Amino acid sequence: MKRLKITAIISVLAALSVCLCGCTTYDNFKAAFIDKPDKQEVKIQIGVLEPVTGADSVSAEDEIRGIQLANSVHPNVNGRVISLVFSDDKSDIDATVTAAKTLIKKKPLVILGSYGNVYSLAASPYIKAARIPAIAITNTNPLVTRNNEYYFRVCYVDSNQGDLLARYVLDSKKEEEAGVLLPAGDDAALATASTFTDRIKAETENEGAISYYEEYTTGQKDFSKELTKLKKSGVKSVILPGDYIDAAEIIKQASSMGLDVQFLGDTTWGDKEFRKLAGDGAKAENMAFVQFFSADSGVDGEAVTAERDKFLKAYYKKYGRDSEPTEAMALGYDAYFVAIDAIKKAGDDLSTKKVHSILADPMYAFEGASGSINFSSLGDPIKTAYISTWRGSEMNAIYTVEAQK
Repeated sequence: MKRLKITAIISVLAALSVCLCGCTTYDNFKAAFIDKPDKQEVKIQIGVLEPVTGADSVSAEDEIRGIQLANSVHPNVNGRVISLVFSDDKSDIDATVTAAKTLIKKKPLVILGSYGNVYSLAASPYIKAARIPAIAITNTNPLVTRNNEYYFRVCYVDSNQGDLLARYVLDSKKEEEAGVLLPAGDDAALATASTFTDRIKAETENEGAISYYEEYTTGQKDFSKELTKLKKSGVKSVILPGDYIDAAEIIKQASSMGLDVQFLGDTTWGDKEFRKLAGDGAKAENMAFVQFFSADSGVDGEAVTAERDKFLKAYYKKYGRDSEPTEAMALGYDAYFVAIDAIKKAGDDLSTKKVHSILADPMYAFEGASGSINFSSLGDPIKTAYISTWRGSEMNAIYTVEAQK
């Protein structure tokens, strides 16, 4: 009897040895023989490439929170559980390459991110080679989607924001002249200013519609010379592209000089840090800027869209009414929903090729928290935008710029 027991134990160990030899790790063995996952819980992987650590991790938090909030609202698609697979690019270009390669090996259907234009640009060649559709959230550099048909984005590029501001001047303010004040040698600022001036000249059919055009030096402290010329010009609306630190100082000095001018800026003016830097100059009559999301009840009584309402309800339920959702969070939320919308439409064809073809379809349309979204042939959005301003510590939308193909 004792010999039979020993023989039985040896047999079990031998069988176990065979099983373990067929698995490279204990984790694989555990997953295969112990956990026994429910076949109905087939997971779909969505990759998240973000700087979870490092210098840019704080700035990236809202993108990540938006993605996670969306996942909590809609954790599955077509009966399959969605698994968010994170890869930390560590706020470093070299680490981004490693993080992108690691994420690609896990074969996600879509990749979301990264915060920071340089990190998305570093990951771009590998995403393109793997043919995995990716959706940038707050990247405004046009090069992110340029020459990469697999990269999309849910925010406008810098230069297009100039066009949006021109439409505000022409359509809302009904002005036919405007001005430009920009930092010398800043290519991005120049691109934004160019789209602004091109739109105004074209719409007014007047080459002299930009009656004030001045440059300054980045980091300059005294802007009295430029502002005195501005006052004499009589222009009421001036685009002010470039670093928001310079912009805040210009607005403060213009306010102290009593200039009757509204300066126009990009989405960075919606940051609380900008509001703090602008001080008493942060008034509706002094400034207006582009935003892709408005948390208030709408412009001039405009109703909140259904998707924005869902987003706000989910946000306030999770974070409470004492806080306000940021634009980056809303865009992160939308990027996730665009991804699962494409996956849902792909049906049983769970391939990156099919998902990409849906996003790249010229007829693709999606209604998100930040407005309606279509993608251009470059992967850039054709979508609703808002012109907002600061009223005290509150940011309010003052004009809606509808999507225009």
